[in-house]
Amino acid sequence: MKIRFTPYIKAAALVVMLTGSYSCRNMYDVEPQNQVDAKNMFRNIYDADAAVIGIYGKVLSLARQYEVLNELRADLMDVTPNAGAELQQINTHNVLDGNSFADPKPFYSVILSCNDVMKNLKLMYDTNKLTANDYNQRWSDVAALRSWLYFQLGIHFGEVPYVTEALTNVNDVKDQSKYPRLKLDALVRTLITFLEALPYKLPYPAANTMITQIDGYPSKLFFVNKKCLLGDLYLWNNEYRKAATVYKEVLETSTPNGPSDSYNYFNTYTLNSGSDNDAVTTSAWQGFLSRSMQDREFQSEWIWAMVFDKAFAPENPFINLFANNGGQYLVKPSQTAIDNWNSQIQNDGTPFDLRGPNNTYKIINGQPVIVKFLYNYLSTTTGLPVNALENNGRWFLYRTPTLHLRYAEAANRDGQTKIAWALVNAGIKGAYDNTAEPDATKRRITNLPEPYMFDARKLDAPTIRGKYHRNLGIRARVGTINLSVAFQNDMVGMEDKLLEEAALELAYEGNRWQDLMRVALRRNDPALLADKVYNKLLKDGNPAAASVRSRLMNTANWFLPFK
Repeated sequence: MKIRFTPYIKAAALVVMLTGSYSCRNMYDVEPQNQVDAKNMFRNIYDADAAVIGIYGKVLSLARQYEVLNELRADLMDVTPNAGAELQQINTHNVLDGNSFADPKPFYSVILSCNDVMKNLKLMYDTNKLTANDYNQRWSDVAALRSWLYFQLGIHFGEVPYVTEALTNVNDVKDQSKYPRLKLDALVRTLITFLEALPYKLPYPAANTMITQIDGYPSKLFFVNKKCLLGDLYLWNNEYRKAATVYKEVLETSTPNGPSDSYNYFNTYTLNSGSDNDAVTTSAWQGFLSRSMQDREFQSEWIWAMVFDKAFAPENPFINLFANNGGQYLVKPSQTAIDNWNSQIQNDGTPFDLRGPNNTYKIINGQPVIVKFLYNYLSTTTGLPVNALENNGRWFLYRTPTLHLRYAEAANRDGQTKIAWALVNAGIKGAYDNTAEPDATKRRITNLPEPYMFDARKLDAPTIRGKYHRNLGIRARVGTINLSVAFQNDMVGMEDKLLEEAALELAYEGNRWQDLMRVALRRNDPALLADKVYNKLLKDGNPAAASVRSRLMNTANWFLPFK
């Protein structure tokens, strides 16, 4: 990510130092002998900002590995005949030494950069180069990003060294006498304790120098959401009320400004089509992925999204992974994923789910292609590259349906299954519109204590516009029929449906492996995960299906070898 605005130019060398050749080489092209020593680069707030941006620039180099580990290991993605041995090993859970996708070192490289920046931000604060607010906001941001990286390592490797020191050599992490390994459950608890103690847990405020335009992109979307991350960790730790509480705080992000800021108040993270009642169309759903990041509609849908720009390294990795025109076409939607979408029913009785064909994937030249990440590269009508040199793209990490599904999972386990049912189906107003209640002011409102209070009322006499009156629910937003009302009183059945809905809505956004792991571990039911991977491989004709299922029935085999 190059940085065009003047105050940051003097920090260019620091960005290059932190990101190697990743972020700014074409704009600044700083030779090593001309770089300023690190100790002289943390001088003022602009240097601090450049250091944080540099860390996120380095995170971009993990996108390919992140996507493969979180999706190909699960049930919605399969390899194509073009895939090499490494991807085939990931797909069949038979990873051999030297597999680059199973290498933790790239994650630790970014973690050690986080540690270095956190150390230097503290030195800046101690020497009065940063105010307390400026320090707390930036240090907490990098600390949360480091926690997210560790969470990813724990999910995939199961037992990892937890290093918080600024080291000069990533190989030092191997010293177990200094850095003993934490198992996943202990790591999750450690990260929760750490994040709970952060001095600043909100997004950067609008007036902060970190909130600006970087290469024409709004930087507000680049940063990890600390409360979403904390909620995810609570969910893994089976602390459901705490998870629901912090997720609800994110849902209420726009509440402090009040309804005078009507668009943001009623639309930010509330899951709607942008109007009061209408389901989205196919093209509108594509808009969640393709429209300008400057648009308010994009910013009310996405909580965390990063960008690849054609002019700068690292290059967009998703073109080679997914595209069969201009890319290597290495992975594709599994038949299981396609069958999931084809089994859905629209409100008019049509067997269809617009999130699937021609949206998340498209048949191009007779081949199923994952296009969710290719809307800035391919024509939405022909499926061909608009310009083979235009390899811009986005890395989608966390959006409103992710938040709603995770909140619903926490609420369901906390005894609020009806709320979970409502958020997945037609929204709060549909589930809580008690027509037997003659007083309309008492309808379409949950009347529950937080974090379960939702007001979806829309009345003209008296005039009432509840914050969630536009909330459609995940299925209603795309016009699919409601789940049976029987699930309102079936916690385990509802949890199964949440997993199914996540597969339909969030496919290839980096959630599937951890979703399956989390629920299977919670239930102490390895077959939940093993069967889904088995069925994927079986439908796709992989002869290793049965042996993979047998291996995955032992949870120890869910983790990659840490080497």
